[in-house]
Amino acid sequence: MGLFKNKYERELDAIIFKIEMNMSNNYKDNAQMDLQDFEDTFKELCIQGKLKEKTKLKYESILETYRIKLKGYTHKDQKPYWT
Repeated sequence: MGLFKNKYERELDAIIFKIEMNMSNNYKDNAQMDLQDFEDTFKELCIQGKLKEKTKLKYESILETYRIKLKGYTHKDQKPYWT
């Protein structure tokens, strides 16, 4: 239900959408950059007091899930198929 979200929640949701799109297209490095963007934006909104406590807990959980999912998710460690 995106109808009742404030602009800060919609901003975080847009970043999450970008992460999901990059993951589904196997753009690993872009997904990592978007995760960093999500983390930075979330921290900044928390510092500024823009998010309610319930909302903080929700997005904190989402952030932790993506940290686990994207750990080691990079092209840098990928071995070429021809070796």
